[in-house]
Order: sequence, then structure tokens, then C-alpha cells
Amino acid sequence: MTVTTRKPRPAAVLLTPNAEARVAKLMSEAPEGAIGVKLSTPRRGCSGLAYSVDYIDAANPLDEKIETPGGLFFIDSASVLYLIGSTMDWVEDDFTAGFVFNNPNAKGTCGCGESFTV
Repeated sequence: MTVTTRKPRPAAVLLTPNAEARVAKLMSEAPEGAIGVKLSTPRRGCSGLAYSVDYIDAANPLDEKIETPGGLFFIDSASVLYLIGSTMDWVEDDFTAGFVFNNPNAKGTCGCGESFTV
């Protein structure tokens, strides 16, 4: 009998240490019942798709699950194809703070950077 083993596949999105630290902070302040943070790409904005990060209170078995040191991070199953190979970072400066995405699948963004197209 032959046993086939699969190499673990890499996560669709790489979280930088800053992004992982932000997920940990979000989970430390999460509303009661939140089990993790989820990234999705809803249709909105000038270019068609936007990044959305929200708390979730139940896991969808089809979503990709990434275990970070500070808590669970999920990627919406319908969004994975738009995000494969992306890097998610958390950036803060004197005037703004937020998640920043380096998405090799994005073919364009709107002028304000709020949405993207693939």
C-alpha cells in the first residue's frame, strides 16, 4: 500500500510581523464571542473590489484559516483567488494607521487607493 503525503501549501496571504501584532491587539480587544478576524474582498469602490477586515463569531469551513501568535485569521473563501500571493502589513504614521496590501493580482486601483480590480 502506498501512502501519499502532501506538502503543506503556503497560506494565500502572508501576514507581516506588524500585521500579526495588530491581529493580536484586535483579538485582545475583541467583542465577546469573536473567534477571529476575517479578510474579505466585497464589491465596492470605484475599481470594483475592496479589502475588508472584520471580527467573526463563527468559522466557515470553506474559509482559509491561518493561526497567528495572537489569534485566528480567516480569509473568505470567495476572496482567496483575488488574494493569492498577497502580503498584508500594518502601517502607522503620524496621520494614518491601517492595513496595507501588496497584491500581485491587482491590475489597478482607484485614485484614493480604497479599491482594486483584478
